[in-house]
Amino acid sequence: MRVLYLLLLTLCLLASPLAAGVSLLTGLGQRSDHYICAKKGGTCNFSPCPLFNRIEGTCYSGKAKCCIR
Repeated sequence: MRVLYLLLLTLCLLASPLAAGVSLLTGLGQRSDHYICAKKGGTCNFSPCPLFNRIEGTCYSGKAKCCIR
């Protein structure tokens, strides 16, 4: 019985780092909107975009704006 508990504990400890990374994935084959903004050369701003920049999308699940010059 002790062996079973020890194996279960080991399995939980091995799987815990994997569970933390699951929330970072947005979906299979999809990138986060922050990554897409940076790939286009933009920056994510919670405040309005600076002068001479345009809004190209959103970042952080729609909480910020992607500003591109």
